[in-house]
Amino acid sequence: MNRVHRREFIKRFGLSAASLPFLMGLPSLGLASPARPRQRLVIMFSPNGTIPPAFWPDEAGSDFTLKEIMTPLEAFKDRMLVLQGVSNKVRGDGDNHMRGMSCLLTGIELFPGNIQGGSDTPAGWASGISIDQEIKNYFQSREDTRTRFGSLEFGVGVTDRADPWTRMSYAGPNKPVAPISDPYQMYEKLYGQLKDKESLQSILDDVRGDLKKVRKLISAEDRRLLDDHEALVRQMEKEIKEAGRQKLRVNPPALQEGVVANQNDDVPRLSRMQIDLLINSFVNDMARVATLQYTKSVGMAHMNWLGITDGHHSLSHEPDKDEKAHDKLVKINQWFCGELRYLVEKLANTPEPGDHGSLLDHTLVVWTNELGKGSTHTLDNIPFVLVGGGFGFKMGRSLKLQKVPHNRLHLALAHAVGHRIDTFGKAALCEGGPLSLA
Repeated sequence: MNRVHRREFIKRFGLSAASLPFLMGLPSLGLASPARPRQRLVIMFSPNGTIPPAFWPDEAGSDFTLKEIMTPLEAFKDRMLVLQGVSNKVRGDGDNHMRGMSCLLTGIELFPGNIQGGSDTPAGWASGISIDQEIKNYFQSREDTRTRFGSLEFGVGVTDRADPWTRMSYAGPNKPVAPISDPYQMYEKLYGQLKDKESLQSILDDVRGDLKKVRKLISAEDRRLLDDHEALVRQMEKEIKEAGRQKLRVNPPALQEGVVANQNDDVPRLSRMQIDLLINSFVNDMARVATLQYTKSVGMAHMNWLGITDGHHSLSHEPDKDEKAHDKLVKINQWFCGELRYLVEKLANTPEPGDHGSLLDHTLVVWTNELGKGSTHTLDNIPFVLVGGGFGFKMGRSLKLQKVPHNRLHLALAHAVGHRIDTFGKAALCEGGPLSLA
């Protein structure tokens, strides 16, 4: 029942508005809000900007033609929303690669720090939570949308080094979330049997007791850090408990053996393994939010499987008149789009458990980048391509916007799942409210 009907109900029976929360759950009154259909979000990242003439459609509206980079998605054109004109307007410390990456999903400045990039001002981690984690927390706060992990962070070819160029997900200020790039490690996280469950539980009991003992001996600032450690302990305990309850709808995929997570030439195999694990985790409702990060900002992958031996980042700095570099970059970005197609196809061909349609009908995939164009390091016209359903957006369109802050897109994602926050990230960049995509 919508707000108007609820007001009429209150008026008709002479009730106070304060009583409504107590009456909402009574089925016989018909006031309970209907359950939302299952919703999921996947954010896929590829680095170093795109090639605008080979990426953005010339037309606006529903009658548009996909350019060369996006031709792998032709079969899903009616389920796409291409957003040209979305800009990362976050400024402050750090170079554009750093802010492009760590402000991409947070929409807020980096802390001052000692990590020196290509600018005059070194920087640290992002000073706020990322939209994937914000939506994950919202889902986890509700009984009907809570899952075992909440979110899963997949990496493909992401190096072990931790800095603002390698992290886009943040659990909060100064709290980067590392993607898992080793599919065998992700497999253990999802399906490990925890044979030493009792031993691990005992260790956590000891840790909890020790943390309690030292709390009175440390400063207020250290106690805040201790709170983070205790939260981690509680999360581990919860995962142990939930692991025993999890009943798989579908068995885990069989992973190819001998694929090395940090081996450049294994990236195509790593990509498919991670996507297969992602799909299986959704079918088994282990999470409803996921990120899929290919390499990193300033990523220097050598796409040897495409016949390209140059480093990706170095190629992205070549001038527009270098036709050979241009063709190689188009080929690289088209390969990323092909991996997106593989993900979308798997979602489309997998039935939605316990409901009508496919996983894609209930999943929105967002493909993005930290830069609009690699050679200029621009933060304008950041690629944002949305594919799928479940969020109520009007798909099958190409939109041309006017340097809209990407904070407004993040607000639209939050509102689409029922999380009615007024601002996200830097409040000043949220003027105008959620981007209208319905």
